[in-house]
Amino acid sequence: MQSRFAKWFSLVGVAMVAAGICGCSPEKAYDAHGVVQELRSGGREVVIRHDAIGDYMDAMTMPFPAKDPAALSRLTPGDVVNFRLHVRPGESWVDGFVVLSNLPPTPPAPPEPAPVLNDPTGVSLYRDVPELKRGDVVPDYAFTNELGKTIHLRDYRGKVLAFNFIFTSCPLPDFCPRATDNFAATMRLLKERPAVPGNWRLLSLSFDPGRDTTAVLESYGKRHGYDPAYWTLATGSFDELQPLGTHFGLYFSRNVTPDKMNHNLRTVVLDTQGRVTEIFIGNAWTPEQLAEAVAKAFAAGP
Repeated sequence: MQSRFAKWFSLVGVAMVAAGICGCSPEKAYDAHGVVQELRSGGREVVIRHDAIGDYMDAMTMPFPAKDPAALSRLTPGDVVNFRLHVRPGESWVDGFVVLSNLPPTPPAPPEPAPVLNDPTGVSLYRDVPELKRGDVVPDYAFTNELGKTIHLRDYRGKVLAFNFIFTSCPLPDFCPRATDNFAATMRLLKERPAVPGNWRLLSLSFDPGRDTTAVLESYGKRHGYDPAYWTLATGSFDELQPLGTHFGLYFSRNVTPDKMNHNLRTVVLDTQGRVTEIFIGNAWTPEQLAEAVAKAFAAGP
């Protein structure tokens, strides 16, 4: 008689062959429940504050794309919905919406007081932090890297730097995992281009310091094939991360974990003098585009 292992191995082999023949990718679908917050991208993306989704992801506020915009056409902010989340390597999408009810609109919030930078319980948007655009110099901020060392943005002067914002427990493949995979691919592309000077660096900044310890960041980097000579993973205090993100339209709230945040994505390229040369908004950029932006940053004038 075949052993259980032999039977399992045989079934796995058949499944792998079948997947290769049909070109299929493994796909999973999850039942989900939440409240619609916003419709974006011309009705092709919906922001939902959702409950925990099975054993796949914690309760979060996330933007979800829809392959068929018709799936979102009858939704309005405040709708309490059941829906389906589909996930496969490299992408996710939602459909199957059933509107259960509609919550009354939230009344306007009272004006916020002036931010108190060292208030350990308050929420601050650092309104005095200026928006930065191409050509602007990014101020210095300090972080702790995956090796436990303190680093500063000023340490990268004389190098071209590309940095982004992630958290390692993000499960959706087209958000932080895609950004990290794209950094890995960009690193490989740049290392293979002899015409690009070698003084470029990548920096992934986690805005979940409570969970993303130095050991977690190092393990995450190794899983994604990072080379610490070129790519650093780091995190830091709210007072360092939040204003840096705010320069580029990425907002953090004090004492609010990533599962309670409304996520957006930014990837920024700085030239050797610390000036902004490129800002990628969202997750649609490719490793080739980022590698090209890094190469162009070396040509920035004085």
